[in-house]
Amino acid sequence: MDLSRYVDTITLFGDATRLRLCALLRVRDLTVTELVRATNLPQSRVSTHLGRLRDAGAVRDRRVGTSSIYSLSIDGLPPAARYLLDEAISSDDSTLGSDLRRLRLIDARAGSLPDAFVGEMERHYSPGRTWESLSFALTALINLGDVIDIGSGDGAVAALLASQCRSLLCVDANEAMRAAAKSRLAHHSNARTLCADAEALPLSESSFDVALMFHTLTYVEHPDRALQECARVLRVGGRMVLLVLDRHEHTDETEKYGARHPGFAPATLRTMIKKAGAEVLSCGVVCQESRRGKFRVILATAEKRKNPPPLRQKSR
Repeated sequence: MDLSRYVDTITLFGDATRLRLCALLRVRDLTVTELVRATNLPQSRVSTHLGRLRDAGAVRDRRVGTSSIYSLSIDGLPPAARYLLDEAISSDDSTLGSDLRRLRLIDARAGSLPDAFVGEMERHYSPGRTWESLSFALTALINLGDVIDIGSGDGAVAALLASQCRSLLCVDANEAMRAAAKSRLAHHSNARTLCADAEALPLSESSFDVALMFHTLTYVEHPDRALQECARVLRVGGRMVLLVLDRHEHTDETEKYGARHPGFAPATLRTMIKKAGAEVLSCGVVCQESRRGKFRVILATAEKRKNPPPLRQKSR
């Protein structure tokens, strides 16, 4: 960063009002009305300084209904500016302290989620509203039948589904993981665990209604064999549900966790599933992580339409 940008940053944050606004936006996204009430400043003054901050790229705004909601562009700020804001928030400055107390009072009096949550509730936390609780609620809507979780790990996912299964088998090649899953699922009489290789399941064909493989394919040596085994143990009409990383170049990150493959592109995964003997119902990226690597996750579903023909014995 050249000297002029340092001067611009110092000038931008050299105003007390702009520093107060950014300190509040460091806490959470806020509407203009909320900023006015928290600072006790005229709306015209707040709007003017927000415009200056927005033009400098320090804040972003978005429209939700009739409201403009502002957020701090924390990743776009120079390190010195971020340090300054964090220092200001943690200081005992009376003005900033009053602003923050008024903001807490605004939230307490609202009796509901802040306006900034509207349209982006998945980005924010409120007491009891977690992805885990949502997962439990959604599983109450389904009836899965006989389920096998291949590469189940310690049974964290299986524990969400156990109550909705007629039977549940957790399979993992790691004995410690299998033992942990057994302990986690101990109160579910319909659940059992097995230590086995996903590429050679010691199970009869056509035994399950649903097969789960959540982030398993990148860890097995031969993903195509694991998929073939997955399809083999499914009944006709049974469903396969897969989660797997999209193809990526960050093997330095995934290899730390024992991954053998750098993900699979959706087209590649479709071909693999088809060769395994199942018909692909859906296959595509459903989310992207925001942290380092920005890994994209593919969700694929498939259905077993028929059993493969029996192997013919060679004539003598």
